[in-house]
Amino acid sequence: MRLVHVVGTRPNVVKMAPVIAATRERFGAAGSVVVHTGQHYDRAMSEVFLEQLGVGEPDHLLGVGSGTHAEQTARVLERLEPVLAAERPDLVLVPGDVNSTLAAALCADRLELGVGHVESGLRSFDRSMPEEINRVVTDHLSELLFLHSPEARENLLAEGVEERRLRFVGNTMIDTLVALEESFRARGTANGLGLEPGSYLLVTLHRPSLVDGPLLGAALAALGRVAAEMPVVFPVHPRTRKRLGGADAGAVTLVDPVGYLDFLSLESEAAAVLTDSGGIQEETTYLRIPCFTLRDNTERPVTITAGTNTLLGLDPRRITEIPALLGEGSATDLDPPALWDGAAAQRIADILEGC
Repeated sequence: MRLVHVVGTRPNVVKMAPVIAATRERFGAAGSVVVHTGQHYDRAMSEVFLEQLGVGEPDHLLGVGSGTHAEQTARVLERLEPVLAAERPDLVLVPGDVNSTLAAALCADRLELGVGHVESGLRSFDRSMPEEINRVVTDHLSELLFLHSPEARENLLAEGVEERRLRFVGNTMIDTLVALEESFRARGTANGLGLEPGSYLLVTLHRPSLVDGPLLGAALAALGRVAAEMPVVFPVHPRTRKRLGGADAGAVTLVDPVGYLDFLSLESEAAAVLTDSGGIQEETTYLRIPCFTLRDNTERPVTITAGTNTLLGLDPRRITEIPALLGEGSATDLDPPALWDGAAAQRIADILEGC
């Protein structure tokens, strides 16, 4: 079995690091090649992740950088095609739902190479989200679909995807958390920022629907009101920082993006997390930290079923409800979803070894 793993963003690396490690153990480094498209080009947002997760330097770095959805997708197609033509893998493994994922699946399909999709079947049922289109198209191009939650199977079967292509393996992102848990829990990042563990709200916001218009200012103002009741720390994504400009953050603590271990340390010791990210909804579910999602929908309803995640809607005014909502209960005694146990990547390797 000869594999090419294509990653493009920080969350991609988190999802694929355990898969890369497991397949290299089974098939050797030469049989498990890593391509990084460079869709996240800021070192603090991508390269540091490769170092912290022990993946090492990619075999191929495409350097596609930023741009519109069309520009990014086109650059990945153009730059990945000669790499795949030269490597001729048995399977191209792609994670998640970013532009690099869609482009890699399209490129592999045109070269008549098999595609395996890690984190298949997630659906927000909101076609205005580019990620939703990327997920749907990638699933339908894939030969092997690796599922991490039960509702994914129902979503795919409803779209006519044959059950023979589906493999329920669990959540590879949780594999990474399990592997690094001792390290990030010992890190003490909150103390380094002058924060008392268990006392603060951790914030991460970056989606265009929120940061590209007046909602971002409204969210910052609401966070300022929350900061009067509890500390609020906001590691600011470069895209969000640009949109904030010189806005007054009040008592909200704005910090630069932090490395993965530091972010997990902050997340694991937070009283709660406010986010519009998909992956953080999953991390908080495993860590049993209350999560409040500033979106109208989620492609990860399993986190709501698990009892750790609350959808606030795309309404910044509801941010001010978080302190009161925290007083209504705790997520600390809830069990994670099935197969979110740190062994998903080994299950993928088992399946690939049997192909």
